[in-house]
Amino acid sequence: MQEFFLEYKTFIVFLHVISAVIWVGGMVSMRYAAHPSFIEIESPAKRLERIAHGLKRLFTIVLPFVIILLLTAVVMIKGYGLSQSEYSVLSHAKEGIWSVMFINLIVMMKRRNRASKALEDGNFALAKSQLEFIGKYQVPANILLGVIAIFIGSYFSSLF
Repeated sequence: MQEFFLEYKTFIVFLHVISAVIWVGGMVSMRYAAHPSFIEIESPAKRLERIAHGLKRLFTIVLPFVIILLLTAVVMIKGYGLSQSEYSVLSHAKEGIWSVMFINLIVMMKRRNRASKALEDGNFALAKSQLEFIGKYQVPANILLGVIAIFIGSYFSSLF
């Protein structure tokens, strides 16, 4: 694994960084740029439909990058030998953060799907509660965790 990593190090690190940027940046854009625009839609039903659609598009875009991020993380931990180094706890903490974010993403996707189904059934209260929880708690939590993980990754980049 180390030979593979050393041969493709620049490309692997690039894929890791760009994946983190797209995932976290996508959530920031959705929460702080798109969401305020959605709120201005007067029709509650149309507003919920647009939010659900926007989240579906976000999740479709970020999911491949999330998978790339997790795969490159494993390659980098092995390639840098972090598991056997003095930085093993920090490297596993960083990847633990990404794992929690991934689980949160899956839950968000399920909530969004539940909201879409509720919209189809005319259950606007359920749709609103599902989407509201994503916007108020889950996306901000993932943004915060992502920024922390990116900071830890920046620290690692200063070491190697």
